[in-house]
Amino acid sequence: MKRKKRSEVGRQRPNRERSEEEEEEEEEKRQMPRRRTLPQHHRRIPMPPANLSISTPAAAPLPPLYRRCRPLIAALAALLLLLIVLVAAGLPYAPWRATSAPAVLLGRPAVPSTPPATKFYSFDLIREYPHDPYAFTQGLLYAGNDTLFESTGLYHRSSVRKVDLTTGKVLVQHEMEGRMFGEGLTLLNDKLFQVVWLKNEGFIYDRHNFSKRESFTHKMRDGWGLATDGKVLFGSDGTSKLYQLDPKSIQVMKTVTVKYQDKEVPFLNELEYINGEVWANVWQTDCIARVSHEDGLVVGWIFLHELRQKLLRSSNMELDVLNGIAWDEENHRLFVTGKLWPKLYEIKLRPVDGPEDGSIEKLCPKASFYR
Repeated sequence: MKRKKRSEVGRQRPNRERSEEEEEEEEEKRQMPRRRTLPQHHRRIPMPPANLSISTPAAAPLPPLYRRCRPLIAALAALLLLLIVLVAAGLPYAPWRATSAPAVLLGRPAVPSTPPATKFYSFDLIREYPHDPYAFTQGLLYAGNDTLFESTGLYHRSSVRKVDLTTGKVLVQHEMEGRMFGEGLTLLNDKLFQVVWLKNEGFIYDRHNFSKRESFTHKMRDGWGLATDGKVLFGSDGTSKLYQLDPKSIQVMKTVTVKYQDKEVPFLNELEYINGEVWANVWQTDCIARVSHEDGLVVGWIFLHELRQKLLRSSNMELDVLNGIAWDEENHRLFVTGKLWPKLYEIKLRPVDGPEDGSIEKLCPKASFYR
């Protein structure tokens, strides 16, 4: 017998019996379907075993729109505030005020408002007109066409009259009852309003016919001066009070106290409304106070001492205190006179330097015959 080659003998594996487990495993492999091996980039990610629990985090919800825009809104607000501050800084002439935008936004304390500085005036004499030396002038107003309306006082001599400016001649006159002491006078529309002294009474006249009149009562302490702005009546009662009256009901609508340097200015007498201010003769003096009717502050003083001195030098010794202001709004003419003055003066105001610290007594001392 021939022997087999060694190579063949080496290839043969020794026969051995398979175990039951190996046969079962071999049988399972034969029964499983063949699968084609996929390339590496096509292979699926192996799934975790079924018994292993893995929780996948859910996607966080987006915040509300107003929260997402909050940084942008804050940036815009900061930019706007910066622009306001820069603009305000570039306007040095504009003071900080409580109502201004920068003061409100920044909480900067407001600068307290200061009253305007008081102005002082003397005058230049423009023209002289004759005036009834027996007229105890208590109310005066310009009526147009070179005519005046005038109220005179004193018992048994009081009257309401229409006067020619250029000649001083009385054109129309209404004599009042002897028990009446005529005081302030003003013209509203076609009606003349007049108050009387020491009584809470007054009269309304038709400007064209003095005989047509009606009476009224008022609640001022007394009747001294009257003026109007075309809407309301302004009244004085010899104190520091300035009244606003309803021309229909004559009821007091408002009252202010006239002050200068925080001190009351008493003895307000004949009144005139000029360019938004109430001008008042101060009784026993040669001064006119220019008053803000809104708050009662004296915004200016007019010194007319030289007018009375002029009359005294001409031997007119019977004249009384300055009293009577009339304003020609159309021609911007100012007229003044006094009680028992034989002259009426057209003047033009001239600003002068005044003592800011001067008291009322120093600025407007009493006239010599009242001392």
